[in-house]
Amino acid sequence: MDDDTAAVLTLDFFAPVVDDPYEFGAVAAANALSDVFAMGARPLAALNILAFPCSLGKDVASEVLRGGSDKVREAGAVLAGGHSVEDDEPKYGLAVFGTVHPGRIVRNDGARPGDALFYTKPLGTGIANAAFRAGLIDDAGMRPAIDSMMELNRAPAEAMLAAGAHAATDVTGFGLAGHLHEMLEASGAAAALEWGALPLLDGTLELSRDFCRPGKTFDLVEWAGAFVSQEALDDAELEARMGVLCDPQTSGGLLVAVPPDAVATFEEAFEKAAGRAPSLIGRVTDGAPGTIEVR
Repeated sequence: MDDDTAAVLTLDFFAPVVDDPYEFGAVAAANALSDVFAMGARPLAALNILAFPCSLGKDVASEVLRGGSDKVREAGAVLAGGHSVEDDEPKYGLAVFGTVHPGRIVRNDGARPGDALFYTKPLGTGIANAAFRAGLIDDAGMRPAIDSMMELNRAPAEAMLAAGAHAATDVTGFGLAGHLHEMLEASGAAAALEWGALPLLDGTLELSRDFCRPGKTFDLVEWAGAFVSQEALDDAELEARMGVLCDPQTSGGLLVAVPPDAVATFEEAFEKAAGRAPSLIGRVTDGAPGTIEVR
């Protein structure tokens, strides 16, 4: 590598979150590639990581790998092989290698008071998965969540570089509240979110009110109570909203802190690449590091 190039190497894999093997491969690959996109890097090569029971057969494994291969190709990278082992529970993901200019790496610790906070996918994939497993939504109801999980974070990565973003992170297992808290704590700042501006999959809040959530959410809600404050609401509504804020996402969107004078640049670049507008969900503020006020 020369002085103008830094290397990025990441790894991520998990068990199936959808039933269709091709879509599982695509979701897992999109999720793994997000770690590179979140740093503003360009993925160049990837390696498969596959654990699979022989009982499911080669055709199923091939479909998982095909889904992953298609996403790697869509990201502009090359799939260079990988490794597989036999396991009772299927698991799939990628090791991803990418590059970025050292001066353009986007980290999660540079957010500044006044920055606009954008989120680039709808929230609620964890709740949707829980509802689908419980039979509360059907295949058609689950489709928007699957499509969102399969979507690459290439568009927001390009937009945040164009806008000179101060900080970014992908939102995954700790939910929006958890990942924003980590960004703010590392940046020495606080944030104010507008509840009505949060992009939600249809039915997400209603399902949260009915406590249809992944099991992990309940621990996250208890943890986040120390750093999330909300406007005066009844206890039931506060709890329901916390269930959404702490919903663990699979292959979630990017949370991006954009300088105030670059908001239009980010919005225009994202919309051009993604075909839809990003969601401006709040602002970085002065305050106790890591704290989040929801209005």
